[in-house]
Amino acid sequence: MATSSFNPGELANLLKDFPILSREVHPGVSLAYLDSAATSQKPASVIDAMDEYYRRTNANIHRGIHMLAEEATAKYEDARQKVARFINAHSEREIIFTRNTTEAINLVAYTWARANLKNGDLVILTEMEHHSNLVPWQILASERGIRLEFIPVTDEGLLDLDAYQQLLAQEPRLVSFMHMSNVLGTINPASEIVRMAHAAGAVALVDGAQSVPHFPVDVQDLDADFLAFSAHKMLGPTGIGVLYGKEALLNAMPPFLGGGDMIKKVMLRSFSANSLPHKFEAGTPAIAEGIGLGAAVDYLTHTGMDRIAAYEHELTSYALDRLSEVSGLTVIGPRAELRGGVAAFTLADIHPHDVAQLLDREGLAVRAGHHCAMPLHQRFDLPATTRASFYLYNTRADIDRLASALERVKKLFG
Repeated sequence: MATSSFNPGELANLLKDFPILSREVHPGVSLAYLDSAATSQKPASVIDAMDEYYRRTNANIHRGIHMLAEEATAKYEDARQKVARFINAHSEREIIFTRNTTEAINLVAYTWARANLKNGDLVILTEMEHHSNLVPWQILASERGIRLEFIPVTDEGLLDLDAYQQLLAQEPRLVSFMHMSNVLGTINPASEIVRMAHAAGAVALVDGAQSVPHFPVDVQDLDADFLAFSAHKMLGPTGIGVLYGKEALLNAMPPFLGGGDMIKKVMLRSFSANSLPHKFEAGTPAIAEGIGLGAAVDYLTHTGMDRIAAYEHELTSYALDRLSEVSGLTVIGPRAELRGGVAAFTLADIHPHDVAQLLDREGLAVRAGHHCAMPLHQRFDLPATTRASFYLYNTRADIDRLASALERVKKLFG
């Protein structure tokens, strides 16, 4: 049975939850926000939760015994439990709060990888990775002499799993890949990639920055050893992200940063590390942001991740159809049924930055550039693309505005 999407009444009520969507970005020009792959907008419930913390509960957590400290600690740790349930982790001990997806991946590179990888060991990545899942391993390669190999991307924008199988014969120690491409929109077969990695004896890290916000992700079903994602792409605030890790792996890893809260005992010449998850959370954390993330998880859970995914699929299919009507426009990536809500494109010979700037005049917020995926753009022989990305608060009217505005951009450039 197909999952139901939003009916018009539900969608109208949902849009009212996002204060910024009522803004005029230019005189008489309303906002159509099509840049959620970069960061999502925030519902009032998230904004209110953070505001309430600062107005009523502001205190440091874990160490204080006064009422404010205990209330703040309870709210912060409640958010961790919500995240654990959201991705179906075995325990909240497996949820490490970081600043973002980038820091979460770096945490694995600086702890697990530096403790386990040596000269000549192989790490498999893909050609479609965000820089956050390339540069940490490049740094490690320059330090340790590890080898990096890459699963190729086909002309359609899919990973070449036959080539991946051949790479696995080289006995990698780690396979690290993105669940969904922030450029192509490709939703990779993550469970299969993880299963193949484990069969080859490798640990698997999944970059879930673009997947966790948009469709259900169950880490037990996925069987990923690590999963990284960011709050700000899933209706939450900036400044906080998540690293999920299997408890046995996290327990065996050395600490990431040193300081307060990540210790049990400190002497002048030695220390003993705290238990999970605090072992990896040195210093005062982003408390209000953690509470905001918890509120975002509440909002997504109440709305229903299956329904969000179904609605975005309908929206993406409609967008690809409408964009195909614009002559001279080429969308890169696979067909709608294989992708999430991302459409990166070129328009004739017009530079993507010019396209984005002209769209902004009409209230359309899109992205232009390489989207932190320069190697992927090189793979398609493109210096840059314009990217429209969709979320639960977008509508067909937004896409109609985009298609019409692109026609006017084309006309302006002759």
